[in-house]
Amino acid sequence: MRRNEYVDDGPRELVPASRPDRERPLLRVHTRPGVTVAELHGEIDIQAVQALRPRLDTLTGDGVGALAVDLRPVRFLDCSGLALLVRAHRRVTERGGSWALVCDHPLTLRILRITALTAVLGPAPTLEQALESVRPPDGSAPAEE
Repeated sequence: MRRNEYVDDGPRELVPASRPDRERPLLRVHTRPGVTVAELHGEIDIQAVQALRPRLDTLTGDGVGALAVDLRPVRFLDCSGLALLVRAHRRVTERGGSWALVCDHPLTLRILRITALTAVLGPAPTLEQALESVRPPDGSAPAEE
């Protein structure tokens, strides 16, 4: 039996995703003061990217302020996942928003270094460290917990 998968968009709101073959959600969105946090889960491959791209496009659309993408729950990230991250980063920065990436997985960090994306995406090992570098939309000091 295939399980339904959901995108968790808060503590109570669940939105069906298009990946019924996975047990865990691909994306959980929550907020910290002045920052939207997009927490990716599982395996981010070409199939996952097709489900994630529209949701991340919404999060990175006009009016985007500060976005932190948390990759700590990700077990696997392929080149299409890297392209998704670059796209999200570009969309945020082009709209004047602030970007942070959380990643502590050695293989993912290695891939980011090999592809020279470490300098562009600026991964931090914890959400707290990533949030220190994020500017809220009002231009005030970086977010704090």
